[in-house]
Amino acid sequence: MTLLKNGKVIGNGGKLSPADIRIRDGKIIAIASQLEVDPGEEVIDVKGKLIISGLIDLHIHLREPGFEQKETIATGTRAAARGGYTVVACMPNTAPVTDSPEVVERILASNRAGGSGVRVLPIAAITTGLAGDRLTDMAALKEAGAFAVSDDGVGVQSPRMMKAAMREAARLGLPLVAHCEEEDLLIPGACVHEGEFARKHNLPGIPPEAEAIHVGRDILLAEDTGVHYHVCHVSAESSVWLIREAKARGQRVTAEVSPHHLLLCDTDIPGPDPAYKMNPPLRSARDRQVLLEALKDGTIDFIATDHAPHTTEEKERPITEAPFGIVGLETAFPLLYTHLVQNGELTLAELVDKMTRIPADCFNLPWGVLKEGAVADIAVIDLEQEREIDPKTFLSKGKNTPFSGWKVQGWPVMTLVEGRVIWREDQD
Repeated sequence: MTLLKNGKVIGNGGKLSPADIRIRDGKIIAIASQLEVDPGEEVIDVKGKLIISGLIDLHIHLREPGFEQKETIATGTRAAARGGYTVVACMPNTAPVTDSPEVVERILASNRAGGSGVRVLPIAAITTGLAGDRLTDMAALKEAGAFAVSDDGVGVQSPRMMKAAMREAARLGLPLVAHCEEEDLLIPGACVHEGEFARKHNLPGIPPEAEAIHVGRDILLAEDTGVHYHVCHVSAESSVWLIREAKARGQRVTAEVSPHHLLLCDTDIPGPDPAYKMNPPLRSARDRQVLLEALKDGTIDFIATDHAPHTTEEKERPITEAPFGIVGLETAFPLLYTHLVQNGELTLAELVDKMTRIPADCFNLPWGVLKEGAVADIAVIDLEQEREIDPKTFLSKGKNTPFSGWKVQGWPVMTLVEGRVIWREDQD
């Protein structure tokens, strides 16, 4: 048995309350303001730190197999553990693409053999090779352990193919997780939002309609097929309108937003810096504000990092040539705590909910809650600890972040999965 002693939990009304938590056989068996130490029990004094359910990120890139120079399952899950995450879902744009049972099984085996202990849920491809012209064998992929399907990074361009994919995913009970991007609206080299920053620097822009057209199309198709349709990394105001309308009609649509789209807009980009290049791009201040309001009112359900590591050499290319994506696992909670909770945009309870219980509920996952009887997946957070973000200290191979040098507060200090400590700051 393990006893987390002298912690705090979020109680009724969102107030922090003193709490000890007893763990046995991988589950939480008692939570109380004070628990006596049982004979032989391991005691971990967490000294007034916040104890929450482990964070859940349903949109990351682990890059393995095929791009191990960017990230591996070992390094990516260690980064996740350091960020307080106990569950992550990895996208299928690997090499080979995660479009066969063998690759799904390989990811799961690699995590068992060399992962940090964080749970990894593979997301398999919708179409073979992400090419958009032939459906994968979703039944076999599910049987191998795929948790959902997605053509993340490119999106499914053909409405006919998307409708067929939704029918099959619905039949199998697999969520369809959509990267929404209409390629017909893109011009070569498009790398930032089609807005003020693009005009100032004469860069080719990505219009918000490129996202919203797919969101609207897919909502119509999902309504007909009955699939659980999930919109990845929403960035545009028009996408929010469409999702809100679909939810108002009772359609099973869920959506996520990334920390960087909540905290930055295109006019925050200091210059043609690839550290600010991601897809979808940072959009206007108006879009950013609409995303925040949508997260507050539940139109956007939860937060996912879209952790996308690249090598330093790749990110040192000119912005039109550098790859899209930034890392996020190790900085998400302190960034959001500092800039949303401390600024009064969200309560601490709301932020934690949107990073734990709500993503679990949206996908019927058995994690994300801190209560007696629950699986002991836990993150311990030091809400008082403040320090600058230093990419050189990341456990991820990816150092590509626009938040380098930001001083933020609320850092994870310990992560447990099924009651086992998989990372702690003082042993890092």
